[in-house]
Amino acid sequence: MKILIEGEYYPTEKLTSVFDDPKFYNQNGKNVGQIISVGYYHSFEKKELVYMLPKVFMKDNQQTVFGISKDDLFNFENFESFKHNEDYRWIRQLLVYFYNSLTEYKRRIKDTSIIESSLAFELNTNLGDLEYSYLDLLLSFANFFKKNKNAILYKYIEYKSNQVKKPKWDKTIRKSLPLLSSKNIPIYFEIKNKKKTINTEEELLTYFFSILNHFNKEHLLHLKIDLNFTLIKGEKFEKLQRNGLSKLRRIKYRYFSDTLKRMYILCELYFSKTDTSSSKKKKEEFISVKNYNIVFEDMIDKLFSDKLDENKEVDNISLDDLKYNNDGKVIDHIFNYDSLIDTSDIFYIGDSKYYKSGNEADKLSKYKQFTYAKNVIQFNIDLLNNNDVYKENIRYRDEITEGYNLTPNFFIYGYIEDIRNFDEHNLEYKTEIPVKSFHFENRLFDRDTLFVHQYKVNFLYVLKSYSNFGENKIKEFRIRTKAEFRNQFISFFDDCSKSGFKIYEKEMSKEDAEKIMTNNFRLLNGKCFYTTDQKFLIAKHEENKKFEGDSGNDRLVELIKRELFTDKKLK
Repeated sequence: MKILIEGEYYPTEKLTSVFDDPKFYNQNGKNVGQIISVGYYHSFEKKELVYMLPKVFMKDNQQTVFGISKDDLFNFENFESFKHNEDYRWIRQLLVYFYNSLTEYKRRIKDTSIIESSLAFELNTNLGDLEYSYLDLLLSFANFFKKNKNAILYKYIEYKSNQVKKPKWDKTIRKSLPLLSSKNIPIYFEIKNKKKTINTEEELLTYFFSILNHFNKEHLLHLKIDLNFTLIKGEKFEKLQRNGLSKLRRIKYRYFSDTLKRMYILCELYFSKTDTSSSKKKKEEFISVKNYNIVFEDMIDKLFSDKLDENKEVDNISLDDLKYNNDGKVIDHIFNYDSLIDTSDIFYIGDSKYYKSGNEADKLSKYKQFTYAKNVIQFNIDLLNNNDVYKENIRYRDEITEGYNLTPNFFIYGYIEDIRNFDEHNLEYKTEIPVKSFHFENRLFDRDTLFVHQYKVNFLYVLKSYSNFGENKIKEFRIRTKAEFRNQFISFFDDCSKSGFKIYEKEMSKEDAEKIMTNNFRLLNGKCFYTTDQKFLIAKHEENKKFEGDSGNDRLVELIKRELFTDKKLK
């Protein structure tokens, strides 16, 4: 087993020793190649299992998050810490989750409409929809053994018990070595029978445990195979791999129990991979993605986003079209949830960022995010102009003040801090100061005033959840994290030193709100919002005097005092 990391450079000699052709790397000069794919690869000829992990597993230019260099990771099974210490079994669990995420992405592309069809070309595989990979078989053998130990043990004991019938004691004593009990009584484990019978089950069990033993030794599974069946090993096992299918089919109709039938099917699947009697057998198998950022975006999307209403359209454009662009790139994670300022709902708009640990989005990514948010706002405004709404409670613009609801935006990065932690999402701020965009800096409720918060989430949790979590567990995660997102956005706006705004409120009727706006429109434009629970909000920038001058600032302060507005805490 070899482990490589996307984007990293390795000697060409190492790469040619594991890959049958160079489609997974770019050669940079004569002696070095750069890994350009993320995925799983198995060569039947080279007998090598290869993982190409995402670049998030690099801590810096040399060290990986595993605490060893990328070169040591390449031969990790020869690295003493990993080979002999059972505490490092988690690395094999990680590889299983990683492989499952690739197969889940393959399934979601085929079975759902979440991704444009052009995205299918990002996934490169020679495995059919109903075809088992080498790793699928490895995991199936190990899981079957763990789940059916007792049933297999019963078959073994039954076989041994049958040998005790009509024993030939003189031959047994002459050819077997007994074990003496504490009372010096000889105990014979191999009984010679007078009547020779062929055990029809032993041959299948021998094949099964020989394959399992091969997996156990090759991939350090640490399975305790303590049964005493004769195992086929070494050159004899290699020969069995080549012609095992024909041998197995000779004994096909001997088995009637469900356990033995399933064992037969597993052995048949394995030998169908290794049997060389057919010229059409594959020499390699793989599932790989060249743009893993698309897989990461789908992983985040499955965790965070709700199903969109595709029936709502403006000029034949739905919100789903804004989410999935024509170039096939998934850019947004959209879900509707409680507004920050009242009882209405609002869309939370996010974009996942697939970088090495520690890196942040560049200026272009930030500008794009603001464009995505403005497109969603405009879509909802167009619906409103057509006397329609996306959902009944979603409210982007207040007609009385012509103010715009606060739109929560966020970037979300994957990171790895504790390589053993697959069970905690650890969603937290990457940086506490958000990215800002505005036309008028002192107008909080203007449509062009946007804030993008930056979060990081445990990549290993996302990896596990993508293929292992059921709908109920994902739903629980969404409920918790939506509330966390909202609370953190609110905490930001409630802290004037961070947001730059202090919010005031007063409960009043629509008539009174309209009167205040009519008399003070220029003063309040973009600075106020009338909520669904009949509260008039005014957001005053801490440096309002710089934008409005002494006169304008004094008038705003005077209005707040005269109308008896009080400090507002969103939380």
